[in-house]
Amino acid sequence: EDSSVTLFREYLRIDTVHPKPDYDAAVRFLERVGTDMGLACQKVEVCQGRVVLILTWQGTNPRLRSVLLNSHTDVVPCRNGRCSPQEHWTYPPFEAVKDAQGNIYARGAQDMKCVSIQYLEAIRRLKAEGKCFSRTIHLTFVPDEEVGGHKGMEMFVQRPEFRALNVGFALDEGLASPSDTFSVFYGEKSPWWIKVKCVGSPGHGSRFISNTAAEKMHKVIGSFLAFRESEKQRLKSDSSLTLGDVTSLNLTMLEGGVSFNVVPSEMAAGFDVRIPPTVDLKAFEEQVAAWCRDAGDGVTYEFQQVRGLGHPGASCPSLPCHLQLKLEIFPAATDSRYIRAAGHPAIGFSPMNRTPVLLHDHNEFLNEQVFLRGIDIYARLLPALASVPPLPAEG
Repeated sequence: EDSSVTLFREYLRIDTVHPKPDYDAAVRFLERVGTDMGLACQKVEVCQGRVVLILTWQGTNPRLRSVLLNSHTDVVPCRNGRCSPQEHWTYPPFEAVKDAQGNIYARGAQDMKCVSIQYLEAIRRLKAEGKCFSRTIHLTFVPDEEVGGHKGMEMFVQRPEFRALNVGFALDEGLASPSDTFSVFYGEKSPWWIKVKCVGSPGHGSRFISNTAAEKMHKVIGSFLAFRESEKQRLKSDSSLTLGDVTSLNLTMLEGGVSFNVVPSEMAAGFDVRIPPTVDLKAFEEQVAAWCRDAGDGVTYEFQQVRGLGHPGASCPSLPCHLQLKLEIFPAATDSRYIRAAGHPAIGFSPMNRTPVLLHDHNEFLNEQVFLRGIDIYARLLPALASVPPLPAEG
């Protein structure tokens, strides 16, 4: 087995699922790999129990702005509701089993431990070839991305240690692509988590109570899901659109009721909404407010999470290896939004084509040949980025 694949599988076996991720083991593993390669190491505890690891390959002209290679160490749970992983996974999700076709099954195989190791192995190869570049390359390994990045990259970009990296351009995660084309993400949606509360008349379950919370909730859900269907049909009817170009909306939580025979006085629903940069956010909130007003009195909404516009972060760099690229808006949210908000252009790119999109899904896997080709791609991309001549602002 290729040593890069062995290293990848070793990393996959470290359980970094919330709520008790083994971040210490992940950081120790990555620190060992980096220091063995001769990379400088720095650890920044952004809050208690949350460490960002920085590995640095110093450039020949440290005054130039650096290239940042970001990845996150956490992964999503392997369970689906009450189901155990054994009910849906062909192989245990933290054993990194490789089947006869070379598919490596593990949580994090696509999202995104593959990219972390591809960064490292590309740099290992370049260093072994005696290469050096004018721009410094930093690798950051951050916690908590899968739960919003609030105790990870969001806090890290506010710290002097991040500013000292002197970032000029960043790469972060993308998505697999089932076709020959590689997806490159230049922006992403704004994630809005909205909770709608409906207050109405309570009473006995045997009576036709008027003005109930359930009736109002029915209207609210109807309005939200009608909009969802319209966006779904818009995506379906226009082949030029991708998921990143339309607003996705899902009803994800329902609350209310104390007993089968009691009409509840209050009900609540949670919606996960992802809004592309082309949408007027103020106008969309006004639409949400109108849906609530139309449902009747006592209907209110509040944001559980609201993030600003995922502005396009950069033009796509010229890849020196003749890849078929498709430029897209990322359909979900990544740590790139915090990097961009700090004023640094960022691109989302995971070199995984001819691969089904399985992030957060059961039986997540990546084929070893796709993984190894990703190292080849980074080994050609990183020299191009780290050798960009001084820009006018850099003198």
